[in-house]
Amino acid sequence: MTLTEAQARHAQFAGEIRRHDHAYYVAAKPVISDLDYDLLYKELQAIEKDFPDLVTPESPTQRVGGAPLSEFKSVRHAIPMMSLDNTYSQAELQEFVQRVQKLLPGETLEWVVEPKVDGLAVSLRYEGGNFLVGATRGDGTHGDDITTNLRTIRSLPLSLGAPGGDGQASHRRNAAGGDRDVVGGPETACGCPVPVADREADQMAAPAVLEVRGEVYMTRSGFEKLNAERVAAGEEAFANPRNSAAGSLKQLDPKIVAQRPLAIVLYGLGQVAEGRWPGTQQALLEWLKALGFKTPERTWFCRSAEELLAAIAELDQVRGGFNYETDGAVIKLNDFDQQRRIGATTKAPRWAIAYKYAAEQARTRLKAITVQVGRTGALTPVAELEPVFLAGSTIGRATLHNEDYIRAKDIRIGDMVVIEKAGEVIPAVVAVELAARTGAEPGFTFPTACPECGAATAKETGPDDTTGAIWRCVNRECPAQVRGRIEHWCSRGAMDIEGGGEVMAAQLVKHGLVRDVADLYALKLEQLVALERMGEKSAGNFLAALAVSKTRDLWRLLFGLGILHIGAGGAKSLGRHFPSLEAILTADEEALQTADDIGVVIAQSLLEWRADGANQSLIERLRAAGLNFTSQLYQSQGAAGPLAGKSFVLTGTLPTLTREAAAARIEAAGGRVSGSVSKKTDYVVAGAEAGSKLEKAQKLGVKIIGETELLELTGV
Repeated sequence: MTLTEAQARHAQFAGEIRRHDHAYYVAAKPVISDLDYDLLYKELQAIEKDFPDLVTPESPTQRVGGAPLSEFKSVRHAIPMMSLDNTYSQAELQEFVQRVQKLLPGETLEWVVEPKVDGLAVSLRYEGGNFLVGATRGDGTHGDDITTNLRTIRSLPLSLGAPGGDGQASHRRNAAGGDRDVVGGPETACGCPVPVADREADQMAAPAVLEVRGEVYMTRSGFEKLNAERVAAGEEAFANPRNSAAGSLKQLDPKIVAQRPLAIVLYGLGQVAEGRWPGTQQALLEWLKALGFKTPERTWFCRSAEELLAAIAELDQVRGGFNYETDGAVIKLNDFDQQRRIGATTKAPRWAIAYKYAAEQARTRLKAITVQVGRTGALTPVAELEPVFLAGSTIGRATLHNEDYIRAKDIRIGDMVVIEKAGEVIPAVVAVELAARTGAEPGFTFPTACPECGAATAKETGPDDTTGAIWRCVNRECPAQVRGRIEHWCSRGAMDIEGGGEVMAAQLVKHGLVRDVADLYALKLEQLVALERMGEKSAGNFLAALAVSKTRDLWRLLFGLGILHIGAGGAKSLGRHFPSLEAILTADEEALQTADDIGVVIAQSLLEWRADGANQSLIERLRAAGLNFTSQLYQSQGAAGPLAGKSFVLTGTLPTLTREAAAARIEAAGGRVSGSVSKKTDYVVAGAEAGSKLEKAQKLGVKIIGETELLELTGV
């Protein structure tokens, strides 16, 4: 076959595959069998093997993912991606409509309502009709370049055809999709709108430069299948589709992303240059559909507040049938010229708002109450339920918190109960349907013997008598506690040991290889290789991660020890105040309390822990294993950093720094990071999707800064 013949066949097969991808992933109407599709794909691969120069970034074969990345680069958005104001109140929604009407007196207002998909906001840039760059929203001005990962999503077109033509984009469909509280105003390169009549919209070709904004999400069906596969493989299940989608796009290995059931929906514009675009949101969605993009599955056109309320009510009724998570509705002024004239605040447009639905609830039968034992010996009651579908997943268990919670709500075995997903992640029993009782439902009594090891349990109250009574297993050698301590020590927030999760901890304890965290550092390769599903490479990686953990800073070690009442914040406070573990363990109660945020409860807990002979032995064994006992956070009074005495609160997603990295910079400069805003807070560092902490800071008059100002303060 000559090069000319190969080029023709390559174009033919690539075009067919693109059309079939569109029919399957966007229109949900496949026209050929999987076998026939695979044969087409193999033909294309064979041509590219013989003629490597025909491989381009737009080729269907390039969706499988390339080589792993070392890091994500930062991308500046040509047009900022703003957040939406949101509300849970119908009255506030009506007030929003009234505000817009006052800004446009005497004008007719038309609205578009779209589903609010719970995913990750992205911006796609096309030049010459080809997909060039894709980025996360980040702080609205800069985002992460995730182009390689986005290319693996089959419903994302790599090239745009002409509306009405023979290419991929000529297909029309009703696709699953939605919106989110992220928007980009429709603007040209100069920021000036160039609207056209709606009737012309579906005939316009893609401009030379086209930025499209939308949402990447994980399908419900794909999420359930993925979790089933992970559980079957002994891996931890993902929490929810939204977190799974966001985590997938942040993978540095595109091949992993290609295996995830991700989809994308597009609903807005960023920069447009050398071309035309529609004049209304309604027409925009039709135009994007004609270009080959997946757009919202259903939208509503409204002319009044009453029609808007009816639309969001109808959306609430039908959204359970969508193959993606939704948490609300997005209301947008339809006319782009009106949008431009009323403009935006520094944070959000004045022409759109997100209406969020209340947390989803479901009723089901409580069949039994079981008890889980944690790393500190705390016994947590768990409701065993008749499985019920709620907020995108089937729920069979829910937390009951503690004994006081059960008594306050009078929860009994056999009750019909109402469950709710707190933050749409953790299910909890929130109410009992007392009218459904027969009188035969027994109450629940906490066990006096540990369900894991059989040792005695003891009841204790919280330190301030407000956190509820806690039952604990008194046996520190209880297998459940040992597993919990190992898992906590290896966790990302503590010693950050890759591979040391729940499955590994369970196996190590089950086979008697580890009784405490010091035993981890005596493990041998042959011991690990003998474990289930543990190959030599995985075992070697785990041993290497253990070796690296020996260099972790003191606060991580202190937190990883799991001392009662000492969290990451308390461990960092001790690390700032004391230069070494020896200094902490030899300080008396008064000296300990001179450290920020260390009160009598934490000080006494630390003193009790160090007085235990077993803990003293543990420290010596960790010392012998070569772990770091000095604090990099420590700053003597005479060498205080530039932020000494300053209190910071972090909220939202920063452009380039992770939450941990930002906190580390603040602490290295002598500052302190707190989890809540108060009048004593000096700075709130706000990024994208900042929430209630930002609002509280504004009310209290606390200074609000971004990542750039933070870097300046820390001397970068």
